[in-house]
Parts: sequence; structure tokens; C-alpha cells
Amino acid sequence: MTVSVRDLRPDDRADVEQFAHVRHRALPFVLWTPDAVVHHLAHTHPAARVRSLVAVEDGEVIGTAQIGLVHESPEPGQAYLNVYTHPDRTRRGAGGLLVRAAEEYLAAEGATKLFSWVLDEPRNRAFAERRGYRAGRSAHFLRLDLAAGTLPPLQPPAPGVELRTAADYAADPRPLFALDAETTADEPSDVETAPADYEAWLAETWRHPLLDRELTTVAVVAGRPVAFTAAHTDGGTRYVTGMTGTARAFRGRGLAKLVKNASLHRAREAGLTEAFTGNDTGNGAMLAVNKWFGYEVCASEVRHVRELG
Repeated sequence: MTVSVRDLRPDDRADVEQFAHVRHRALPFVLWTPDAVVHHLAHTHPAARVRSLVAVEDGEVIGTAQIGLVHESPEPGQAYLNVYTHPDRTRRGAGGLLVRAAEEYLAAEGATKLFSWVLDEPRNRAFAERRGYRAGRSAHFLRLDLAAGTLPPLQPPAPGVELRTAADYAADPRPLFALDAETTADEPSDVETAPADYEAWLAETWRHPLLDRELTTVAVVAGRPVAFTAAHTDGGTRYVTGMTGTARAFRGRGLAKLVKNASLHRAREAGLTEAFTGNDTGNGAMLAVNKWFGYEVCASEVRHVRELG
């Protein structure tokens, strides 16, 4: 059987569905839908030069790669490639072909440092190391059983704090953009990034097909959003936290717990049964918050880096 690599065909629904299926099998703790896959290709900033690749065997998509430049970083030449193969279609050469095609493309686009998330399993780490990637920081995926588990009881907001949803900002989401930009800049990461411009944020984040604005919860003080948790849902029973953050001047007041607890309670009331999130292993504060909710680690990944040239 021969494996070949080509670009994903975003106008071919079957192709996109196979891409999403492979990603779901490889990373079941992340939401992958056909609409989200197409959205990533269509609405990521042009400067990122993104591509989605597929490895195909006998007409079946068995491997995937999402690649691009980290265009928001003040350090030029940084790029990412994240490669995942269907767990029942390994050892066919798909991963190696995808990595080679991705590296050639990114190098031609001026990339000099490549970052890749790799599941923290011996076979995956060995695959990356054989190709010259060295291990760096790590992160956990966490799962919460909303159907059978328990949540901390709801607490009323402190005086002066009001709870709203992202839907309340439909007419003007710019205040949420400002909060998202501030908190994202403080996330632990190998790659320093400057906040995206507002129009790019609208296209990539605010209009993302998985963003659930009714479940995305915001804490407001004196009319200003100061903490939020972004909720993604797949139209079924799963809920994923896209981001939870608090403005620097309001940290240490329990606002992250407040907004996330309110969102999780409403998610359970809406019939969602599983909640997932992810945290850098160095983000002790957020790991403690998620432990308080009852989240448990279900998988881990390690970011690997390779310098070209």
C-alpha cells in the first residue's frame, strides 16, 4: 500500500470529515468538527501561512498535519507543525511523510525554529527525537465527568461583581478582546506572542464555530470585564474550556473559580456530560483550580522544538 501526502480539500466535505475523525481518534480530549477544521484554514491570519495536510492510503485519510508560522511573535522565524496519525493506521510511514512535507514548506516560508506538540508516550517521543526534535515544556489534558461527578456548589458573586455571558457582548465584543489579549499574553509558553489585532480576533476567535457564547461566562466589575472562561461545545455532549483568564489587577480574588463554576453548572443543566480542559504543567494556579472542580489528568503532551539550519 502506498501512502501519499497532499493538502486537505476544504471544499470536499468527506475529506474534511475524515480529517476531523483522525484528529478525534488521536486526541479525543479536544473538539474536532468539520466546521472547526475549515474555519481554521479559512480564517487564520494570512501572515500565518497555514496549511492542513493529509496522508492518504487507498483513498483513506490516515494522518493529518496543521502547520503555520507564529506570525504574532516578536521573534521571527518561529513556526509550528502538529502531526497526528489514526491510532489504527500507524507504522505505515504517514507521520514521517507529513513531517518531511511540513518542514520543507515551513523552511521555504522562512522558518528557523519549529515547535510541535507530541503526546507523552514512548513511541511518539521516540518518533520526534529521531527527527531531531528535543523535548521542552509539557502540558496535561484533564477530564471532568459532568454527568456522574459533582461540582462545587454555586457561590454568589462578591459585592460589586456581576456575572454575564459572552452573548451579552454580541453588539460590541471589543471589551472581551482586550481581556483575552491581556490574559493570553501571560500564559506559560515557549513562544512569546503579541496580541492579535481586533479584526483577526473577531475572525479567528469570536466567530469560531465551536464558541458557545451562552456558556462563556464573564465577571464584570464597574462595567469592565475582568475575568472569563471561554466555552467550546460540539453540538453534542462535550464541553471544552478554550481559555480561562483574569485581568492582572484582579487576580487572587477567586474570579476564575467563580466564572468557571457558573459555566460548568449551566453546561450540566444543558445536558452536557463531559468537560475537558488543558493546562501547562507549570501553571500551578490553574491546575489547582481544576483539581478543585474534580478534573483528572487523562493524557499529557510534550512540546518539542527543532532548529533548522
